[in-house]
Amino acid sequence: MAYRSTERVKARLSASRERIIAAALAIMAGHGYAGCSVAAVAERAGVATGSVYRHFPTKAHLFAEVFRTASQREVDAVARAAALEATAAAQVSAVVETFSGRALRSPRLAYALLAEPVDPAVDAERLTFRRAYADLIAGYVAAGVASRELPPQDPELTATALVGALAEAMVGPLAAGVAGPGTIPDLIRFIHRALGVSP
Repeated sequence: MAYRSTERVKARLSASRERIIAAALAIMAGHGYAGCSVAAVAERAGVATGSVYRHFPTKAHLFAEVFRTASQREVDAVARAAALEATAAAQVSAVVETFSGRALRSPRLAYALLAEPVDPAVDAERLTFRRAYADLIAGYVAAGVASRELPPQDPELTATALVGALAEAMVGPLAAGVAGPGTIPDLIRFIHRALGVSP
């Protein structure tokens, strides 16, 4: 009997934690980090402010978890899109198209994930997020070099540079909340030139 009771308590706590994360994500998508207070998160999640702190000892802990959740969702979406392609050029194109397209559909959230000033603990998660993208792209570049589709290059260095360029190129359109129709095609062309993709 005690076992079942403990399991129910754990399930309830887990559901409460997930509601808190979902509430924080929703607020962040509309108002960024600056507009996302613990009190607002608690209200949206339908819990007391103290309940938020029971799950996350500080605001930084909460936002680091929110950042991990949102970032992993984006990395997974990009990986799924690229997995449908057969060549390195097409895989990297899918990365750019999916990353940029999703960012432009939710510019406030994307800006928060990429560039908004945040707590150092959250900023550390941002670096992990960029590393995950770089690892993904490095795999495609390495395969492209091995198959001679791409010229010889250091896949890790190339991937890291491309992630930095892509993130930086998106900051302006995201901050403005608008991008021109040529933004994504131009980014793909730029990245193909950087990779050495044959025209």
